[in-house]
Amino acid sequence: MSEHTVLVLREGTHGMPMSEYAAAIRERRPDDDVVLARTRDEERELIADADVVTGGGLGRDLLERADGLALFAAISAGYEHLPLDDITARGAVVTNASGVHVPNMAEQVLGNLLVFARRLDEGWRRQQVPRWEHYQAGELKDSTVTVVGLGAIGQGIVARLEPFGVETVGVRYSPEKGGPTDEVVGFDGPGFEAALARTDYLVLACPLTDTTEGLVDDAAFGTLPPDAVLVNVARGGVVETDALLRALRKNELRGAALDVTDPEPLPEDHPLWAFENVHVTPHMAGSTPEYYERCADILARNLERVDETGDYAGLENAVAEPE
Repeated sequence: MSEHTVLVLREGTHGMPMSEYAAAIRERRPDDDVVLARTRDEERELIADADVVTGGGLGRDLLERADGLALFAAISAGYEHLPLDDITARGAVVTNASGVHVPNMAEQVLGNLLVFARRLDEGWRRQQVPRWEHYQAGELKDSTVTVVGLGAIGQGIVARLEPFGVETVGVRYSPEKGGPTDEVVGFDGPGFEAALARTDYLVLACPLTDTTEGLVDDAAFGTLPPDAVLVNVARGGVVETDALLRALRKNELRGAALDVTDPEPLPEDHPLWAFENVHVTPHMAGSTPEYYERCADILARNLERVDETGDYAGLENAVAEPE
């Protein structure tokens, strides 16, 4: 008899088919009944018998039919789109996919830093001409990298920066907790402003909250050195787009690498596209062929814990639990 009935919903991520996710779960939990819903009607029918549901989202209409739900395992790190109170009111736990993005997002940040440090984009532009002509490049070594957000992704970025001989400053809500960076400051007080003033590369890897919304504004760009570079893999709203445009037009910023923008998707006629020193990627830093494998690992570890303890308390990546 199956230990659990696991329903995999249709909504996936990064264009990857959910059949791959279902297969990864089956590989790790061969004794469970893992079912993949392929239509909306199948979701509505199958959810009634599932004690575990996993996918990108869980709407209230499906939730009303989830009579035996004990765990909803979101396949995204963000969970602001979920009706958490409604889910926990039914006695279910919610977990997220925090941590699955760390290697790929940290590598994307590091790649962007190296592109700007070594001016690889200039080499690519000259190749299009083509023109063999020497140009000067810099080094990442001895620069100051400020990482806003010291969650799993921020810590992964800092770890990968260690061999490059840079000075790191971390920005977090509770600086007294410290962190893996050479220095840690908070969002409030003079520490953040002082950090900006000596930052060569400002990396945003934080959630979008009331504190971080519009964090990088005219004042921040005015404090950053004019040869600083902005790298944003957080959310577009952490940066005031109009302020960014003003800084670029006034040469108050060496450049920016934006995996996220505000607005998003970035309209075809948006002025950010026209800057040679702005590198835009379509919100894909979280993409990795290992995504579903890592999500399945989290779910499998949690179900093993449930099997051992008999309850759903204290699960890995739990973001909401019944009172």
